[in-house]
Amino acid sequence: MSAALRAHWQNGWHRGWQNTLPALLAREWDLLIIGGGITGAGILLEASRRGLKALLVEQRDFAWGTSSRSSKLVHGGLRYLKEGRFALTRESVHERDALLAAAPGLVEPQSFAFGDYVGRKPGRKTFLLGLAIYDLMAGKRERHYVGEGEFAMMTPNAARAGLQGGMLYTDAKTDDARLVLRVLQEAQAHGGVAINYMAARSLLRGGSTVNGALLQGGRDGATHEVRARVVVNATGAWADELRGHAGAAPRLRPLRGSHLVLPAWRLPLAQAVSLMHPADGRPVFAFPWEGITLVGTTDVDHGDGLASEAAITRAELDYLMAALHAQFPQLALRESDVIATYAGVRPVIDSGAGDPSKASRDHAVWLEDGLLTVTGGKLTTFRVIALDALRHAMPSLAGWRDDLAPCPVFAPSPALVAPLRAAAARRLRGRYGAHAQALIDAAHPGELDTIPGTESLWAELRWAARTEAVQHLEDLLLRRTRLGLQLRGGGVRHMARIRAICQNELEWDDPRWNASEAAYLALWQAHYGLPA
Repeated sequence: MSAALRAHWQNGWHRGWQNTLPALLAREWDLLIIGGGITGAGILLEASRRGLKALLVEQRDFAWGTSSRSSKLVHGGLRYLKEGRFALTRESVHERDALLAAAPGLVEPQSFAFGDYVGRKPGRKTFLLGLAIYDLMAGKRERHYVGEGEFAMMTPNAARAGLQGGMLYTDAKTDDARLVLRVLQEAQAHGGVAINYMAARSLLRGGSTVNGALLQGGRDGATHEVRARVVVNATGAWADELRGHAGAAPRLRPLRGSHLVLPAWRLPLAQAVSLMHPADGRPVFAFPWEGITLVGTTDVDHGDGLASEAAITRAELDYLMAALHAQFPQLALRESDVIATYAGVRPVIDSGAGDPSKASRDHAVWLEDGLLTVTGGKLTTFRVIALDALRHAMPSLAGWRDDLAPCPVFAPSPALVAPLRAAAARRLRGRYGAHAQALIDAAHPGELDTIPGTESLWAELRWAARTEAVQHLEDLLLRRTRLGLQLRGGGVRHMARIRAICQNELEWDDPRWNASEAAYLALWQAHYGLPA
Protein backbone atom coordinates (compact mmCIF):
# COMPACT_ATOMS: atom_id res chain seq x y z
CA MET A 1 0.00 0.00 0.00
CA SER A 2 1.38 3.43 -0.90
CA ALA A 3 2.16 5.86 1.92
CA ALA A 4 -0.62 8.19 0.76
CA LEU A 5 -3.18 5.41 0.61
CA ARG A 6 -2.13 4.09 4.01
CA ALA A 7 -2.43 7.56 5.54
CA HIS A 8 -5.89 7.95 3.99
CA TRP A 9 -7.17 4.75 5.59
CA GLN A 10 -5.52 5.39 8.94
CA ASN A 11 -7.81 8.40 9.28
CA GLY A 12 -11.02 6.41 8.75
CA TRP A 13 -13.59 6.41 5.96
CA HIS A 14 -13.29 10.04 4.89
CA ARG A 15 -14.84 11.43 1.74
CA GLY A 16 -13.70 9.68 -1.37
CA TRP A 17 -12.76 6.44 0.38
CA GLN A 18 -14.70 4.37 -2.14
CA ASN A 19 -12.58 5.78 -4.97
CA THR A 20 -9.57 3.97 -3.50
CA LEU A 21 -11.20 0.52 -3.65
CA PRO A 22 -9.97 -0.65 -7.09
CA ALA A 23 -6.33 -0.05 -6.11
CA LEU A 24 -6.80 -1.68 -2.72
CA LEU A 25 -8.57 -4.76 -4.01
CA ALA A 26 -5.94 -5.33 -6.69
CA ARG A 27 -3.31 -5.94 -3.99
CA GLU A 28 -2.41 -9.37 -2.64
CA TRP A 29 -3.17 -9.66 1.05
CA ASP A 30 -1.88 -11.78 3.89
CA LEU A 31 -5.38 -12.11 5.33
CA LEU A 32 -8.77 -11.65 3.67
CA ILE A 33 -11.34 -11.58 6.48
CA ILE A 34 -14.94 -12.09 5.43
CA GLY A 35 -17.37 -10.81 8.04
CA GLY A 36 -17.60 -7.43 9.76
CA GLY A 37 -18.91 -8.29 13.20
CA ILE A 38 -16.88 -8.32 16.41
CA THR A 39 -15.04 -11.54 15.48
CA GLY A 40 -13.85 -10.24 12.11
CA ALA A 41 -13.04 -6.82 13.57
CA GLY A 42 -10.98 -8.40 16.35
CA ILE A 43 -8.99 -10.50 13.86
CA LEU A 44 -8.37 -7.43 11.68
CA LEU A 45 -7.01 -5.52 14.69
CA GLU A 46 -4.78 -8.28 15.99
CA ALA A 47 -3.42 -9.06 12.51
CA SER A 48 -2.79 -5.43 11.56
CA ARG A 49 -1.02 -4.50 14.78
CA ARG A 50 1.31 -7.47 14.20
CA GLY A 51 2.40 -6.34 10.75
CA LEU A 52 0.12 -8.42 8.52
CA LYS A 53 -1.56 -6.93 5.46
CA ALA A 54 -5.20 -7.53 6.36
CA LEU A 55 -8.42 -6.70 4.52
CA LEU A 56 -11.93 -7.12 5.98
CA VAL A 57 -15.08 -7.15 3.87
CA GLU A 58 -18.69 -7.26 5.06
CA GLN A 59 -21.63 -8.05 2.79
CA ARG A 60 -23.97 -5.68 4.66
CA ASP A 61 -22.91 -3.08 7.22
CA PHE A 62 -20.36 -3.42 9.99
CA ALA A 63 -22.01 -5.11 13.00
CA TRP A 64 -25.18 -5.63 10.92
CA GLY A 65 -25.71 -9.17 12.19
CA THR A 66 -25.34 -10.50 15.71
CA SER A 67 -22.88 -7.83 16.83
CA SER A 68 -25.47 -5.03 16.91
CA ARG A 69 -28.26 -7.22 18.33
CA SER A 70 -26.63 -8.77 21.39
CA SER A 71 -27.75 -8.34 24.98
CA LYS A 72 -25.16 -5.51 25.29
CA LEU A 73 -23.46 -7.32 28.18
CA VAL A 74 -19.74 -7.84 28.64
CA HIS A 75 -19.91 -10.59 31.22
CA GLY A 76 -17.86 -13.32 32.78
CA GLY A 77 -20.37 -16.08 32.14
CA LEU A 78 -21.64 -16.65 35.66
CA ARG A 79 -24.09 -19.27 34.43
CA TYR A 80 -21.25 -21.34 32.92
CA LEU A 81 -20.06 -22.14 36.46
CA LYS A 82 -23.22 -24.17 36.96
CA GLU A 83 -22.13 -26.30 33.98
CA GLY A 84 -18.63 -26.73 35.43
CA ARG A 85 -16.98 -24.70 32.65
CA PHE A 86 -14.50 -22.90 34.87
CA ALA A 87 -11.91 -22.20 32.15
CA LEU A 88 -14.46 -20.39 29.98
CA THR A 89 -15.62 -18.32 32.95
CA ARG A 90 -12.06 -17.44 33.98
CA GLU A 91 -11.21 -16.39 30.43
CA SER A 92 -14.37 -14.28 30.19
CA VAL A 93 -13.77 -12.56 33.54
CA HIS A 94 -10.23 -11.66 32.49
CA GLU A 95 -11.38 -10.20 29.15
CA ARG A 96 -14.26 -8.33 30.81
CA ASP A 97 -11.84 -6.64 33.20
CA ALA A 98 -9.40 -5.84 30.36
CA LEU A 99 -12.18 -4.09 28.43
CA LEU A 100 -13.34 -2.17 31.51
CA ALA A 101 -9.79 -0.88 31.95
CA ALA A 102 -9.21 -0.09 28.27
CA ALA A 103 -12.50 1.54 27.26
CA PRO A 104 -14.24 3.44 30.08
CA GLY A 105 -17.23 5.19 28.58
CA LEU A 106 -17.77 2.35 26.11
CA VAL A 107 -17.56 -0.61 28.49
CA GLU A 108 -19.00 0.26 31.89
CA PRO A 109 -19.57 -1.66 35.15
CA GLN A 110 -23.14 -2.82 35.71
CA SER A 111 -24.43 -4.00 39.08
CA PHE A 112 -26.94 -6.87 39.10
CA ALA A 113 -29.53 -7.77 41.71
CA PHE A 114 -31.09 -11.25 41.93
CA GLY A 115 -34.02 -11.72 44.30
CA ASP A 116 -33.96 -14.57 46.81
CA TYR A 117 -37.58 -15.79 46.84
CA VAL A 118 -39.03 -18.71 48.77
CA GLY A 119 -38.92 -21.86 46.61
CA ARG A 120 -37.12 -20.26 43.64
CA LYS A 121 -33.98 -21.71 42.10
CA PRO A 122 -31.08 -21.37 42.23
CA GLY A 123 -30.98 -21.33 46.02
CA ARG A 124 -29.05 -18.80 48.06
CA LYS A 125 -26.15 -21.13 48.93
CA THR A 126 -25.63 -22.26 45.33
CA PHE A 127 -25.74 -18.71 43.98
CA LEU A 128 -23.37 -17.33 46.61
CA LEU A 129 -20.91 -20.16 46.00
CA GLY A 130 -20.86 -19.26 42.32
CA LEU A 131 -20.31 -15.59 43.15
CA ALA A 132 -17.44 -16.48 45.49
CA ILE A 133 -15.74 -18.35 42.63
CA TYR A 134 -16.48 -15.37 40.35
CA ASP A 135 -14.72 -13.08 42.84
CA LEU A 136 -11.75 -15.42 43.08
CA MET A 137 -11.30 -15.43 39.31
CA ALA A 138 -11.52 -11.63 39.16
CA GLY A 139 -9.17 -11.13 42.13
CA LYS A 140 -11.65 -9.05 44.12
CA ARG A 141 -14.12 -9.39 46.94
CA GLU A 142 -17.62 -7.89 47.03
CA ARG A 143 -20.59 -8.03 49.36
CA HIS A 144 -23.08 -10.36 47.75
CA TYR A 145 -26.12 -10.76 50.00
CA VAL A 146 -28.52 -8.23 51.50
CA GLY A 147 -31.65 -8.74 53.55
CA GLU A 148 -35.23 -8.24 52.46
CA GLY A 149 -35.53 -4.59 53.49
CA GLU A 150 -32.32 -3.46 51.81
CA PHE A 151 -33.07 -5.43 48.66
CA ALA A 152 -36.56 -3.88 48.51
CA MET A 153 -35.02 -0.40 48.68
CA MET A 154 -32.55 -1.23 45.91
CA THR A 155 -35.26 -2.64 43.63
CA PRO A 156 -38.37 -0.63 44.59
CA ASN A 157 -40.66 -2.06 41.89
CA ALA A 158 -39.73 -5.74 42.26
CA ALA A 159 -42.22 -8.32 43.53
CA ARG A 160 -42.41 -8.61 47.33
CA ALA A 161 -44.32 -11.88 47.79
CA GLY A 162 -41.94 -14.50 49.17
CA LEU A 163 -38.93 -12.15 49.13
CA GLN A 164 -36.24 -13.13 51.64
CA GLY A 165 -33.39 -10.90 50.44
CA GLY A 166 -31.20 -10.82 47.39
CA MET A 167 -27.83 -11.49 45.81
CA LEU A 168 -25.72 -8.73 44.29
CA TYR A 169 -22.85 -8.92 41.80
CA THR A 170 -21.13 -6.81 39.15
CA ASP A 171 -20.56 -7.42 35.45
CA ALA A 172 -20.36 -4.92 32.59
CA LYS A 173 -22.32 -3.52 29.66
CA THR A 174 -21.45 -1.92 26.33
CA ASP A 175 -22.81 -0.50 23.10
CA ASP A 176 -22.04 -3.54 20.97
CA ALA A 177 -22.13 -1.84 17.56
CA ARG A 178 -19.91 1.01 18.77
CA LEU A 179 -17.50 -1.57 20.21
CA VAL A 180 -17.14 -3.05 16.71
CA LEU A 181 -16.54 0.42 15.23
CA ARG A 182 -13.93 1.22 17.89
CA VAL A 183 -12.08 -2.03 17.14
CA LEU A 184 -12.18 -1.28 13.40
CA GLN A 185 -10.90 2.25 14.06
CA GLU A 186 -7.95 0.84 16.02
CA ALA A 187 -7.26 -1.65 13.22
CA GLN A 188 -7.22 1.14 10.64
CA ALA A 189 -4.66 3.03 12.72
CA HIS A 190 -2.37 0.00 12.26
CA GLY A 191 -2.95 -0.17 8.50
CA GLY A 192 -5.92 -2.54 8.38
CA VAL A 193 -8.64 -1.95 5.77
CA ALA A 194 -12.37 -2.53 6.34
CA ILE A 195 -15.02 -2.27 3.61
CA ASN A 196 -18.78 -2.61 4.12
CA TYR A 197 -21.35 -3.63 1.51
CA MET A 198 -18.78 -5.83 -0.23
CA ALA A 199 -19.99 -9.42 -0.55
CA ALA A 200 -17.99 -12.59 -1.14
CA ARG A 201 -19.79 -14.25 -4.08
CA SER A 202 -17.51 -17.30 -4.35
CA LEU A 203 -14.17 -18.63 -3.19
CA LEU A 204 -11.08 -18.70 -5.40
CA ARG A 205 -8.59 -21.57 -5.38
CA GLY A 206 -5.03 -22.33 -6.19
CA GLY A 207 -5.24 -26.03 -6.94
CA SER A 208 -7.40 -27.48 -4.16
CA THR A 209 -6.67 -24.72 -1.64
CA VAL A 210 -8.76 -21.60 -1.08
CA ASN A 211 -6.60 -18.54 -1.78
CA GLY A 212 -9.06 -15.70 -2.31
CA ALA A 213 -12.61 -14.69 -3.07
CA LEU A 214 -14.64 -13.08 -5.81
CA LEU A 215 -16.02 -9.91 -4.22
CA GLN A 216 -18.88 -7.75 -5.43
CA GLY A 217 -20.07 -4.43 -4.09
CA GLY A 218 -19.41 -0.77 -4.13
CA ARG A 219 -21.53 1.81 -5.86
CA ASP A 220 -21.20 0.22 -9.29
CA GLY A 221 -21.63 -3.44 -8.33
CA ALA A 222 -18.26 -4.27 -9.86
CA THR A 223 -16.61 -7.60 -9.13
CA HIS A 224 -13.04 -8.03 -7.93
CA GLU A 225 -10.87 -11.13 -7.62
CA VAL A 226 -8.97 -10.68 -4.36
CA ARG A 227 -6.12 -13.01 -3.45
CA ALA A 228 -4.78 -13.68 0.05
CA ARG A 229 -2.48 -16.16 1.72
CA VAL A 230 -5.24 -16.97 4.21
CA VAL A 231 -9.00 -16.50 3.82
CA VAL A 232 -10.85 -16.20 7.13
CA ASN A 233 -14.55 -16.97 7.37
CA ALA A 234 -15.73 -14.78 10.27
CA THR A 235 -19.37 -14.56 9.22
CA GLY A 236 -20.80 -15.85 12.50
CA ALA A 237 -24.22 -17.43 12.11
CA TRP A 238 -23.72 -17.25 8.33
CA ALA A 239 -20.49 -19.30 8.44
CA ASP A 240 -22.04 -22.52 7.11
CA GLU A 241 -23.09 -20.73 3.93
CA LEU A 242 -19.49 -19.80 3.06
CA ARG A 243 -18.21 -23.17 4.28
CA GLY A 244 -20.58 -24.76 1.77
CA HIS A 245 -18.54 -23.14 -1.03
CA ALA A 246 -15.61 -25.19 0.26
CA GLY A 247 -17.72 -28.37 0.29
CA ALA A 248 -18.07 -28.55 4.09
CA ALA A 249 -21.15 -29.88 5.89
CA PRO A 250 -23.18 -27.60 8.21
CA ARG A 251 -22.04 -27.47 11.84
CA LEU A 252 -23.99 -24.56 13.32
CA ARG A 253 -27.27 -24.25 15.16
CA PRO A 254 -28.57 -20.68 14.72
CA LEU A 255 -30.35 -19.54 17.89
CA ARG A 256 -32.40 -16.36 18.14
CA GLY A 257 -32.35 -14.02 21.10
CA SER A 258 -34.98 -11.27 21.19
CA HIS A 259 -35.20 -8.17 23.36
CA LEU A 260 -37.60 -5.40 24.38
CA VAL A 261 -36.80 -1.71 24.83
CA LEU A 262 -38.86 0.33 27.30
CA PRO A 263 -38.65 3.96 28.41
CA ALA A 264 -36.58 4.41 31.56
CA TRP A 265 -39.48 6.23 33.25
CA ARG A 266 -41.81 3.26 32.67
CA LEU A 267 -39.40 0.66 34.04
CA PRO A 268 -37.00 2.69 36.21
CA LEU A 269 -33.95 0.75 37.38
CA ALA A 270 -30.87 1.93 39.25
CA GLN A 271 -29.24 -1.41 38.51
CA ALA A 272 -29.89 -4.55 36.53
CA VAL A 273 -32.45 -7.01 37.84
CA SER A 274 -31.86 -10.66 36.96
CA LEU A 275 -34.51 -13.34 37.42
CA MET A 276 -35.45 -16.85 36.43
CA HIS A 277 -38.47 -16.96 34.11
CA PRO A 278 -41.53 -18.38 35.92
CA ALA A 279 -42.37 -20.66 32.99
CA ASP A 280 -39.08 -22.46 32.35
CA GLY A 281 -36.45 -21.17 34.78
CA ARG A 282 -34.32 -19.48 32.08
CA PRO A 283 -32.46 -16.32 33.12
CA VAL A 284 -34.05 -13.03 32.06
CA PHE A 285 -32.74 -9.56 32.86
CA ALA A 286 -33.74 -5.91 32.73
CA PHE A 287 -31.14 -3.17 32.99
CA PRO A 288 -30.56 0.54 32.27
CA TRP A 289 -28.80 1.13 28.95
CA GLU A 290 -28.20 4.32 26.98
CA GLY A 291 -31.11 6.21 28.54
CA ILE A 292 -33.65 3.40 28.15
CA THR A 293 -34.37 0.05 29.83
CA LEU A 294 -33.41 -3.14 28.02
CA VAL A 295 -35.16 -6.48 28.65
CA GLY A 296 -33.99 -9.87 27.37
CA THR A 297 -33.49 -12.45 26.25
CA THR A 298 -35.09 -15.43 24.58
CA ASP A 299 -33.17 -18.47 23.33
CA VAL A 300 -34.97 -20.33 20.55
CA ASP A 301 -34.03 -22.10 17.34
CA HIS A 302 -34.08 -19.69 14.42
CA GLY A 303 -35.82 -21.47 11.58
CA ASP A 304 -36.60 -18.47 9.36
CA GLY A 305 -33.41 -18.47 7.33
CA LEU A 306 -30.63 -15.90 7.40
CA ALA A 307 -31.23 -13.96 4.19
CA SER A 308 -33.30 -11.28 5.93
CA GLU A 309 -33.14 -9.63 9.32
CA ALA A 310 -34.36 -11.49 12.37
CA ALA A 311 -37.38 -10.15 14.23
CA ILE A 312 -39.10 -10.91 17.51
CA THR A 313 -42.11 -13.24 17.29
CA ARG A 314 -45.42 -12.94 19.10
CA ALA A 315 -44.50 -15.91 21.30
CA GLU A 316 -41.19 -14.28 22.32
CA LEU A 317 -42.90 -10.98 23.09
CA ASP A 318 -45.44 -12.75 25.29
CA TYR A 319 -42.62 -14.68 27.01
CA LEU A 320 -40.68 -11.53 27.92
CA MET A 321 -43.81 -9.66 28.99
CA ALA A 322 -44.69 -12.58 31.30
CA ALA A 323 -41.28 -12.26 32.95
CA LEU A 324 -41.83 -8.53 33.49
CA HIS A 325 -45.30 -9.09 34.96
CA ALA A 326 -43.89 -11.67 37.38
CA GLN A 327 -40.94 -9.54 38.54
CA PHE A 328 -42.56 -6.08 38.46
CA PRO A 329 -46.29 -6.73 39.09
CA GLN A 330 -47.17 -3.31 40.46
CA LEU A 331 -46.02 -1.51 37.30
CA ALA A 332 -48.71 -3.23 35.17
CA LEU A 333 -46.53 -3.00 32.08
CA ARG A 334 -48.24 -3.32 28.69
CA GLU A 335 -47.18 -3.91 25.11
CA SER A 336 -47.88 -0.27 24.35
CA ASP A 337 -45.04 0.65 26.72
CA VAL A 338 -42.51 -1.02 24.43
CA ILE A 339 -40.54 1.55 22.37
CA ALA A 340 -38.75 -0.97 20.15
CA THR A 341 -37.74 -4.60 19.83
CA TYR A 342 -34.77 -6.33 18.24
CA ALA A 343 -33.63 -9.88 17.60
CA GLY A 344 -30.25 -11.38 16.81
CA VAL A 345 -29.10 -14.80 15.69
CA ARG A 346 -26.28 -16.38 17.68
CA PRO A 347 -23.64 -18.55 15.97
CA VAL A 348 -23.82 -21.57 18.27
CA ILE A 349 -21.98 -24.81 17.52
CA ASP A 350 -24.47 -27.66 17.13
CA SER A 351 -23.69 -30.08 19.96
CA GLY A 352 -26.93 -32.01 19.64
CA ALA A 353 -28.33 -30.61 22.91
CA GLY A 354 -32.11 -30.66 22.94
CA ASP A 355 -32.46 -27.48 25.01
CA PRO A 356 -31.14 -24.46 23.06
CA SER A 357 -29.91 -22.89 26.31
CA LYS A 358 -27.60 -25.87 26.87
CA ALA A 359 -25.89 -25.59 23.46
CA SER A 360 -22.18 -24.76 23.69
CA ARG A 361 -21.15 -21.08 23.66
CA ASP A 362 -17.48 -21.91 23.04
CA HIS A 363 -15.87 -20.60 19.88
CA ALA A 364 -14.51 -22.97 17.22
CA VAL A 365 -11.80 -22.72 14.55
CA TRP A 366 -11.86 -25.07 11.56
CA LEU A 367 -9.41 -25.22 8.65
CA GLU A 368 -11.06 -26.78 5.58
CA ASP A 369 -9.27 -26.74 2.19
CA GLY A 370 -7.49 -23.55 3.19
CA LEU A 371 -10.62 -21.76 4.44
CA LEU A 372 -10.18 -20.81 8.11
CA THR A 373 -13.59 -20.59 9.78
CA VAL A 374 -13.90 -18.84 13.14
CA THR A 375 -17.33 -18.88 14.74
CA GLY A 376 -19.20 -19.22 18.02
CA GLY A 377 -17.95 -17.59 21.19
CA LYS A 378 -19.03 -14.43 22.97
CA LEU A 379 -18.76 -10.70 22.50
CA THR A 380 -16.66 -10.49 25.66
CA THR A 381 -13.89 -12.78 24.42
CA PHE A 382 -13.34 -11.37 20.93
CA ARG A 383 -9.63 -10.77 21.60
CA VAL A 384 -9.06 -14.38 22.69
CA ILE A 385 -10.92 -15.61 19.61
CA ALA A 386 -8.85 -13.37 17.31
CA LEU A 387 -5.54 -14.60 18.73
CA ASP A 388 -6.68 -18.21 18.40
CA ALA A 389 -7.55 -17.59 14.75
CA LEU A 390 -4.08 -16.14 14.07
CA ARG A 391 -2.50 -19.12 15.84
CA HIS A 392 -4.26 -21.42 13.37
CA ALA A 393 -3.36 -19.16 10.42
CA MET A 394 0.36 -18.91 11.26
CA PRO A 395 1.48 -22.12 9.47
CA SER A 396 0.05 -20.71 6.22
CA LEU A 397 1.84 -17.37 6.62
CA ALA A 398 5.43 -18.29 5.77
CA GLY A 399 7.93 -15.79 7.15
CA TRP A 400 5.57 -14.39 9.78
CA ARG A 401 5.94 -15.33 13.43
CA ASP A 402 4.51 -13.76 16.54
CA ASP A 403 4.19 -14.92 20.13
CA LEU A 404 0.54 -13.73 20.01
CA ALA A 405 0.74 -12.40 23.55
CA PRO A 406 -2.28 -10.18 24.31
CA CYS A 407 -1.66 -6.49 23.62
CA PRO A 408 -3.56 -3.64 25.28
CA VAL A 409 -7.05 -3.78 23.80
CA PHE A 410 -7.06 -0.12 22.73
CA ALA A 411 -4.60 2.74 22.58
CA PRO A 412 -5.16 5.28 25.38
CA SER A 413 -7.63 8.02 24.46
CA PRO A 414 -6.29 11.60 24.71
CA ALA A 415 -7.92 14.14 27.00
CA LEU A 416 -10.60 16.34 25.44
CA VAL A 417 -10.89 20.09 25.19
CA ALA A 418 -14.61 20.82 25.16
CA PRO A 419 -17.41 22.37 27.24
CA LEU A 420 -18.84 18.95 28.13
CA ARG A 421 -20.00 17.30 31.31
CA ALA A 422 -17.51 14.73 32.60
CA ALA A 423 -19.90 11.85 31.78
CA ALA A 424 -20.35 13.04 28.19
CA ALA A 425 -16.59 13.46 27.70
CA ARG A 426 -15.95 9.97 29.10
CA ARG A 427 -18.58 8.55 26.77
CA LEU A 428 -17.06 10.17 23.67
CA ARG A 429 -13.52 9.08 24.56
CA GLY A 430 -14.70 5.50 25.04
CA ARG A 431 -16.62 5.34 21.78
CA TYR A 432 -14.37 7.33 19.48
CA GLY A 433 -10.89 7.07 21.00
CA ALA A 434 -8.37 9.19 19.11
CA HIS A 435 -11.17 10.67 16.96
CA ALA A 436 -13.18 12.10 19.88
CA GLN A 437 -11.64 15.57 19.75
CA ALA A 438 -12.15 15.79 15.97
CA LEU A 439 -15.82 14.88 16.49
CA ILE A 440 -16.19 17.73 18.97
CA ASP A 441 -14.38 20.17 16.70
CA ALA A 442 -16.68 19.27 13.80
CA ALA A 443 -19.85 20.04 15.81
CA HIS A 444 -22.02 22.97 14.76
CA PRO A 445 -23.69 25.22 17.37
CA GLY A 446 -26.09 23.25 19.55
CA GLU A 447 -24.80 19.86 18.39
CA LEU A 448 -23.00 19.09 21.66
CA ASP A 449 -26.42 18.94 23.30
CA THR A 450 -27.93 15.57 24.16
CA ILE A 451 -30.66 14.17 21.92
CA PRO A 452 -33.81 14.00 24.10
CA GLY A 453 -34.52 10.50 25.42
CA THR A 454 -30.97 9.30 24.81
CA GLU A 455 -27.40 9.81 25.97
CA SER A 456 -26.21 10.56 22.41
CA LEU A 457 -25.10 13.97 21.15
CA TRP A 458 -26.34 15.51 17.92
CA ALA A 459 -22.67 15.85 16.92
CA GLU A 460 -22.33 12.07 16.75
CA LEU A 461 -24.71 12.06 13.79
CA ARG A 462 -22.59 14.56 11.88
CA TRP A 463 -19.36 12.68 12.61
CA ALA A 464 -20.83 9.33 11.58
CA ALA A 465 -22.24 10.75 8.35
CA ARG A 466 -18.90 12.39 7.53
CA THR A 467 -16.39 9.66 8.47
CA GLU A 468 -17.96 6.28 9.27
CA ALA A 469 -18.89 4.71 5.93
CA VAL A 470 -22.64 5.29 6.23
CA GLN A 471 -24.26 4.06 3.02
CA HIS A 472 -27.88 3.75 4.16
CA LEU A 473 -29.91 5.58 6.78
CA GLU A 474 -30.25 2.36 8.78
CA ASP A 475 -26.44 2.33 9.19
CA LEU A 476 -26.64 5.74 10.83
CA LEU A 477 -29.66 5.18 13.09
CA LEU A 478 -29.32 1.52 14.06
CA ARG A 479 -25.55 1.06 14.35
CA ARG A 480 -23.43 4.28 14.27
CA THR A 481 -25.96 5.72 16.72
CA ARG A 482 -28.72 3.70 18.42
CA LEU A 483 -31.55 6.18 17.95
CA GLY A 484 -33.61 3.53 16.18
CA LEU A 485 -33.73 1.58 19.44
CA GLN A 486 -33.90 4.50 21.86
CA LEU A 487 -36.67 6.55 20.28
CA ARG A 488 -40.26 5.53 19.61
CA GLY A 489 -40.98 4.92 15.94
CA GLY A 490 -37.26 4.67 15.20
CA GLY A 491 -36.76 8.41 15.73
CA VAL A 492 -39.23 9.57 13.10
CA ARG A 493 -40.09 12.71 15.10
CA HIS A 494 -36.47 13.88 14.88
CA MET A 495 -36.04 13.05 11.21
CA ALA A 496 -36.10 16.66 10.01
CA ARG A 497 -33.17 17.64 12.23
CA ILE A 498 -31.30 14.43 11.43
CA ARG A 499 -31.67 15.28 7.75
CA ALA A 500 -30.51 18.86 8.28
CA ILE A 501 -27.34 17.63 10.00
CA CYS A 502 -26.51 14.66 7.81
CA GLN A 503 -27.71 15.10 4.23
CA ASN A 504 -24.88 17.37 3.07
CA GLU A 505 -22.28 15.34 4.96
CA LEU A 506 -23.47 12.22 3.13
CA GLU A 507 -23.62 14.08 -0.19
CA TRP A 508 -27.07 12.64 -0.92
CA ASP A 509 -29.52 14.44 -3.16
CA ASP A 510 -33.19 14.66 -2.16
CA PRO A 511 -34.35 11.55 -4.05
CA ARG A 512 -31.64 9.43 -2.44
CA TRP A 513 -32.42 10.73 1.05
CA ASN A 514 -36.16 10.21 0.56
CA ALA A 515 -35.67 6.65 -0.68
CA SER A 516 -33.29 5.78 2.17
CA GLU A 517 -35.65 7.27 4.76
CA ALA A 518 -38.61 5.30 3.41
CA ALA A 519 -36.57 2.08 3.37
CA TYR A 520 -35.38 2.66 6.94
CA LEU A 521 -38.86 3.29 8.32
CA ALA A 522 -40.24 0.19 6.57
CA LEU A 523 -37.35 -1.89 7.93
CA TRP A 524 -37.89 -0.53 11.43
CA GLN A 525 -41.60 -1.33 11.37
CA ALA A 526 -41.00 -4.90 10.17
CA HIS A 527 -38.03 -5.83 12.35
CA TYR A 528 -37.78 -3.40 15.28
CA GLY A 529 -41.41 -2.69 16.12
CA LEU A 530 -44.01 -4.92 17.77
CA PRO A 531 -44.93 -8.12 15.93
CA ALA A 532 -48.30 -8.28 14.23
